[in-house]
Amino acid sequence: MCTGLCFFCPRSPLLLAMKLTTCFTALLATVIASVAAVPAFPGAEGFGKDAIGGRTGGSVYIVTNLNDSGAGSLRDAVTTKNRIVVFAVGGVIKLSSRLVVSPNVYIAGQTAPGQGITVYGNGWSFSGADNSITRYIRIRMGKGGDSGKDGITIANGRDMIFDHVSVSWGRDETFSISGEVERVSITDSIIAQGLKTHSCGGLMETDGGVSIFRTLYISNNTRNPKVKGKNDFTNNVVYNAGGGGTYIAGDSAGRSDANIINNAFISGPSTSSKPFTRGNANFNAYVSGNYYDSDKVHSSHTYSHQPLSHTIDQDGTWNGSILSQNEANYSPIVFASSRYNYPGPTTLLTAQQAYEHVKKNAGASKVRDAVDIYLINTELSSLGKTGKLIASESEVGGVGTISGGTASADADKDGIPDAWERANGLNPNDASDAMKIASNGYANIENYVNSLVGTVPGAGTNPPAATTAAPPPTTTTTAVPPPSGCAALFGQCGGSGWAGATCCSSGTCKVSNEWYSQCL
Repeated sequence: MCTGLCFFCPRSPLLLAMKLTTCFTALLATVIASVAAVPAFPGAEGFGKDAIGGRTGGSVYIVTNLNDSGAGSLRDAVTTKNRIVVFAVGGVIKLSSRLVVSPNVYIAGQTAPGQGITVYGNGWSFSGADNSITRYIRIRMGKGGDSGKDGITIANGRDMIFDHVSVSWGRDETFSISGEVERVSITDSIIAQGLKTHSCGGLMETDGGVSIFRTLYISNNTRNPKVKGKNDFTNNVVYNAGGGGTYIAGDSAGRSDANIINNAFISGPSTSSKPFTRGNANFNAYVSGNYYDSDKVHSSHTYSHQPLSHTIDQDGTWNGSILSQNEANYSPIVFASSRYNYPGPTTLLTAQQAYEHVKKNAGASKVRDAVDIYLINTELSSLGKTGKLIASESEVGGVGTISGGTASADADKDGIPDAWERANGLNPNDASDAMKIASNGYANIENYVNSLVGTVPGAGTNPPAATTAAPPPTTTTTAVPPPSGCAALFGQCGGSGWAGATCCSSGTCKVSNEWYSQCL
């Protein structure tokens, strides 16, 4: 008897097999498309916002030690593709050689206990690491790293996002992207203290699109950054750039198209260059709202008419001005009349708001280490009075000590703490539920790791946890649309609804946290 599978009933077994294959392929494509349709994490922005990490066909890898290699190490975790990497240990991982990341890996540094994870002693390569997601981790190369190498380098690949990453002490570039690279985002990060004699923030040179939002470049002599190709540079802060150049615009053949919007350029003791240099007729940019505080002359100066002085600003205050659109301020580029239609930030901050946001949020800010605390509280917050270029990390106290903390209980070793699983309708004794895809398109473990750090500005609440392993929800009433500012509730109180607007047909709706509910 025909069951109507896929709306057909072929009489030939061969035709049936062919039709079943077609149906399965179509279903698989639909599932993959729905998974890929969600952003890398709630609030992900820019060209790299759709990276999928290890969400499809992947597995969870738990880093259980601070060893350079071997079972349970970070190196072992990232050398195989299709993984979501979580941490049951915090502290410093000392690298003896460069770390090479495989495709489709989500490195969830926010899961580390204690003061998080610092990776020290050498750099990382993300070349070919398509669909990678890297969040809340410190990558500090140092003088002992490979000579002539970058803290982070990407020479090829596509769909990558780096969020709340602190990278410093590169021996060539600190964070460099060049070559056949497509769709990369760097958001809410710190790119700091490239080591002399080649102290560089980094190259951002690709036609495939790089977004840099709410990121701090600090105490790099030059390339803060150096840009070619397609680039969106919005709501960033550049502090204490040296004499080699701040934002370097092209400086060679090949067309570039960039947005440069609402950034803050603040000089420090090492600064002797203008915010924008080396532009030419090949470099096209939409510029707006960019703030400059030279901290070298009296606050009433007009930058485009007065030369730099070597008299340090004595008050260390926010007292610069917005750069007017002219060649003297931006170098001889071509000014675009409208913003390039690149995937921009959800919320556009003013330059001053960007400065305040960076102070509070940039880098691996879930718990800041001594290095980032110094960069933010001592250098950046001085507004021109403090800052230096360094040749060795020993000049600023080195990597410091990172407390390891204690990981939460996880009976089934699936990377999700037992307490979170129980609170969110999962089975703490069933490891298979970690990689199950929830109705919101994220794996259960992604819903857990995303809940640890919230979202970037302009995004909504964290996504719901999956109820894959939970009993069926009770019948509920229909929720009314939320008033402005209300957070959506998910879970057994109806699957979706709003605070104060969703109820159970029997029992009482209990709110487990700000975005999840159960009918009890």
